[in-house]
Amino acid sequence: MFKIILIRHGQSTWNKENKFTGWTDVPLSEEGVKEANLAGKKLKEKGFTFDLAYTSYLKRASDTLNIILKELNEQNIEIKTSWKLNERHYGALQGLNKKETSNIYGENQVHLWRRSLDELPPLLESTDTRHPIYDDKYSNVDKFLLPSGENLRDTMKRTVEYWNEEIVSSIKVGKKIIISAHGNSLRSLISYLDNLDEEEIMNLELDTGKPICYELDENLKPIKHYYVN
Repeated sequence: MFKIILIRHGQSTWNKENKFTGWTDVPLSEEGVKEANLAGKKLKEKGFTFDLAYTSYLKRASDTLNIILKELNEQNIEIKTSWKLNERHYGALQGLNKKETSNIYGENQVHLWRRSLDELPPLLESTDTRHPIYDDKYSNVDKFLLPSGENLRDTMKRTVEYWNEEIVSSIKVGKKIIISAHGNSLRSLISYLDNLDEEEIMNLELDTGKPICYELDENLKPIKHYYVN
């Protein structure tokens, strides 16, 4: 049996302000820092240790990870970062307040943008300076892979690719792994692991800053999962 820990980053400043965040690189809020610290304490109390970590290019996820590792006194373990673990890219919605956007476009449309598999948000123009092609963090990524906006299926594709191409082999050789990522990249991974149908995916919610332990069999199929409390 293998165990891995998944954690959605602690509350960010834009979570607090109820904004579409996506690839916008906002920091943790004060509450988010507290959530990350508490997550580290809970993992320590339950005896979890790690020798390999994965996170996204976005600081709210990497900062959550670093706070947890500091609590565990494991700051020196290997950390691998990938844009494929980034949050879903919300295109031109990024920076907009969700409630105000609902007032403009209607609650049903915003619900579809947030929860459905196939609904694309309004896309960023290639000339928009918010587009990731203008962000130095992604200078090592083929610019044709960088999205102007994504639906959840797009996010699932890249996240599951990274799982199969990179993470699976590390688990199989016995690495003790933690993945610090985002609501939609982790929804994507959980949907794949648990083979969820579309309705189950739409209803799946993950709390910020709360570690989830997945116990996997020798074929990396889930045996059970639970929040580490």
